[in-house]
Amino acid sequence: MEIKIAKDAGYCFGVRDAVSMAYDATDKFGKVYMLGSIVHNEKVVNDLEKSGAQIVDNLVDVPLDNPILFRAHGTTERLWKDAKEKGMNILDATCPLVYEIHHEVKKLCSEGRKIIVIGDHGHDEVVAIADQVKDAIIISSIGDARKLRKMKKVGVVTQSTQDFNNVQEIINILMNKVFDLHFINTICYPTKRNHEQIIEISKDSDIMLIIGSFTSANSKRLTKLSKDINKNTYQVTNSDDLNALWFENKDSIGISAGASTPDYLIEEVKNKIKLIYQEELWKKAHLKLKLA
Repeated sequence: MEIKIAKDAGYCFGVRDAVSMAYDATDKFGKVYMLGSIVHNEKVVNDLEKSGAQIVDNLVDVPLDNPILFRAHGTTERLWKDAKEKGMNILDATCPLVYEIHHEVKKLCSEGRKIIVIGDHGHDEVVAIADQVKDAIIISSIGDARKLRKMKKVGVVTQSTQDFNNVQEIINILMNKVFDLHFINTICYPTKRNHEQIIEISKDSDIMLIIGSFTSANSKRLTKLSKDINKNTYQVTNSDDLNALWFENKDSIGISAGASTPDYLIEEVKNKIKLIYQEELWKKAHLKLKLA
C-alpha cells in the first residue's frame, strides 16, 4: 500500500498567515471578531471560536475595545471605510496575492476597460475583487460568458483559486465577443501547483481523496478536477468520512486538500487509511488461520 500526498495540499500561505493572525490576536486581546468565517472550513472555524475568535454579521456587533479581523479573501471598500470611521482596531489578514488582484483590476480600469471577474458568484473573494471598481461583471461559467453582449474594451482577472480549464474556456468565448481584450491570469501559484500535482497523482493512483469542506468552492473544484481523471475520487471533510470499502483491492492512494484544510486533518486521514489497511491485513491473516 502506497500513500502519495500532494506537496502543496492544504493551507496556502495566505490562509496559514490569516489563521495564525487570528490566534495571535486572541492571545493578545482575549477576543477577536470576524465578519463571517475566516476560511471555508468548519473545523478551523470551530477551533478558532474555542480560542476566542467570534463571528459576527455586522460591525455594530463588535465591541469598540476589541479588534476586527478582515479575512484572507479580502474586504469591500465600504466595510473598510465604515471600520475606519468607527475608529476600530483593524487586523488585516487579506492574502497578498488577493491584494495583487485588486491592484490589477484598478490598473485595467484606469485604461478605460470594462472589468470582468471570472469567479464564483457570491464568493467573498470575488465580491471584494469586483468591489474595487464600478459595475464590474462577474461570470463563473461558459454559460455566463455566452450571455454577454459584444464589447469594445475589456479587462479580465480571475478569482485566485479558479480552475484553469474553466478560465480558458471562458476566455475563448470572450475573444469572439471583445474587440480589445486584456486578460491577466490571477490564479495564484499555490492553486496552480496543487492542480498540477492532483493531475499527476490522480493518473497513477487507484483511489484519490480530496480533503476539504463542502462549503469550500476551492475544495469542490479540486474534487472535480481529480474525478475527471480518476473516477475513484472522493471528497471528505475529515478522517471520520472515510469508508473502508473504498480501499478494497486498492494499492495506491493519492491525497490532496483544499487551501483551507489544516495539516493535522491531512495527517489524521493518512493515519486512518493506514489503520484501515492494518485491520484488513489482520482479517485476511485471521481467515487464513481459520482455513488452515
